Amino acid sequence: MQKKITVVLGTGGTIAGRAASGDDNTGYTAGQISASDLVAAIPSLSDLPLEFEQLAQLDSKNMDNATWQRLAHRAAAHLARPEVGGVVVTHGTDTVEETAYFLHRVLAPGKPVVFTAAMRPASSRQADGPQNLVDAITVSRSAEGCGVVVAVAGRVHSPIDVFKAYPYQLDAFSSGDSGPLALIEEGRIRQLRPWPVSLDAVGTAALPADPAAWPRVELLVSHAGSDGRMVEALLNSGVAGLVVAGCGNANVHVALEVALLHAQTQGIPVWRSTRCLLGTVVTQGLSASEAAAGHLPTTPLSPVKARVELMLRLMTVPPNPAPH
Repeated sequence: MQKKITVVLGTGGTIAGRAASGDDNTGYTAGQISASDLVAAIPSLSDLPLEFEQLAQLDSKNMDNATWQRLAHRAAAHLARPEVGGVVVTHGTDTVEETAYFLHRVLAPGKPVVFTAAMRPASSRQADGPQNLVDAITVSRSAEGCGVVVAVAGRVHSPIDVFKAYPYQLDAFSSGDSGPLALIEEGRIRQLRPWPVSLDAVGTAALPADPAAWPRVELLVSHAGSDGRMVEALLNSGVAGLVVAGCGNANVHVALEVALLHAQTQGIPVWRSTRCLLGTVVTQGLSASEAAAGHLPTTPLSPVKARVELMLRLMTVPPNPAPH
């Protein structure tokens, strides 16, 4: 039987970065090496049926709607090919959790779509990209039905749970209390919990053709001394939705809350998340009187993923209440 093809889509990032010295792990330029050249440097991958497409060469801190749109459409096109078994996406670590969640919600693919990244540039003596790329291709070829996942540092993470927990360490990603979906051990996958399932994919047809026309959703943080001036400025600038990263259990400073409730009365959906990295927001049901008095709905998603979710909701269906 002919082996299925894995398509590697390159978007740049540290995994494709270069520095002047192999000892420089911070002063590099991201997005310098093509995905095909990254794979060509790994002898163990030379006999595998692989295809390559370079979608972008971005430092992922600069990820944008246009790149997300291209990625969604190209991934969908490759996944529709019967000879393709899965897709691997090379990406920067700064926003990989956002892009993975975006693709999970837009495509909900039956075939594997495996994001991978690196904390050290390809030029580093401590480069972690090659092993991460090998692991990602292994997952794409072995984990049938896993959908969109993130494979880094020997772990496979859900796009719903994963977040970047450390700014520099090689093992930078965590899934918090949920833990990883699987471990990758000497080329074998040891699954720990079920693969993520999304039965309500938005679909690429819902994405406005002009990325500049996507609903603008902004993220705010509640902190000591917060007030409503930023909310007022965002309303005046035409924002379509707001997510607030609250303190603790999604608590919001009273002055900021007044402004957010006002925004909600103006038809701007507002969701509350928490700025805490671990755990999830715990809520009780609202009474009819509390609901009538107005409230800010909460979501268990992290603030950055809640922003993506609200943007997608605004493209498709009325956005409130927030997902639980």
